[in-house]
Amino acid sequence: MRIAIGADHRGFVLKGQLLAELRELGHSVVDFGTSGTDPVDYPDYAETVGLAVAGGRADRGILVCGSGVGVSVAANKVPGILAALCHDTYSAHQGVEHDDMNVLVLGARVVGDALASELVRAFLGARFTGDERHRRRLEKVRALESRYQGDARK
Repeated sequence: MRIAIGADHRGFVLKGQLLAELRELGHSVVDFGTSGTDPVDYPDYAETVGLAVAGGRADRGILVCGSGVGVSVAANKVPGILAALCHDTYSAHQGVEHDDMNVLVLGARVVGDALASELVRAFLGARFTGDERHRRRLEKVRALESRYQGDARK
């Protein structure tokens, strides 16, 4: 699988661990940064990973920041991105199976190394079921995105 990964300075160390693990598992991984622990702005990395996934250059994305909240909010502003912050394996796989989640978000200050690995494996091992009820709900999500794209005051 082609994976786009990115992190801000707070997620840099965990991103490095996940990069190595993903490559060991045989995935093709593109690292969109950051490259160190100097402070950076998380929206830049969320956008870059989001564009890679939305544009088809990656099958899935993984984002890491301190809490996971910032990159989750930012990534979901990219049309076509369905990003979710996960702290448990059920959400990591169910988010794909029912909601077609394409970006997993992790909080480096919230989850430990072992749990982060489990979450990534659950996320990457899951497939969207395509059940009618899930497709119907996703169409409603896409309609919301389309309706309000560019102007949240509509």
